[in-house]
Amino acid sequence: MARYRGPKTKIARKFGEAIFGEDKYFERRNQLPGQHGGNKRKPKKSEYGLQLLEKQKAKYTYGILEKQFKNLFLKSSKKKGVTGEILLQFCESRLDNVVYRLGLAKSRSGARQLVSHRHITVNGDLVNIPSYNLKAGDVVGIREKSKSLEVISNSLASTNMSHEWLTWNDEKKEGNYVAIPQRNQIPEAIKEQLIVELYSK
Repeated sequence: MARYRGPKTKIARKFGEAIFGEDKYFERRNQLPGQHGGNKRKPKKSEYGLQLLEKQKAKYTYGILEKQFKNLFLKSSKKKGVTGEILLQFCESRLDNVVYRLGLAKSRSGARQLVSHRHITVNGDLVNIPSYNLKAGDVVGIREKSKSLEVISNSLASTNMSHEWLTWNDEKKEGNYVAIPQRNQIPEAIKEQLIVELYSK
């Protein structure tokens, strides 16, 4: 299954924020990557450079590779509405992202692993495709045999899930994808308009 396998802290330092989730190494060295990271002058980026950087940031944040991301943009551009906002809504509607948002995993890569290892159900059916696109009203749960998994229990115990478009039933260990989130409800600091401008060239 295709996914980014390279150094994560180095990428996070490039963007100046822990885009992959909790990262103790990033907290220690929150500076540009490289031997002289803290002393480097940040080169002034061109318009294209800023657009490219924003696209890369979005891709790494959601764990989506180039071909998938471009396909999502093309899909977004064909729908009525603001293309950039729709693009982020598609990213937020991915099953691995919703599993992460519900607090079942501490990172999106951890959520992706839970999905691909067949621990997650959608409307009662086992789904092992991280990119599965959820619709409003879908119920995301934990497979019965997996409810006692320590990694899930620890993550739920340390999370404080509070997203308006999601609800969680701790007794049933399942969450409801109530509605597609609006842009002001998505916490990611991504300038989606730059991505639209890049792909529109």
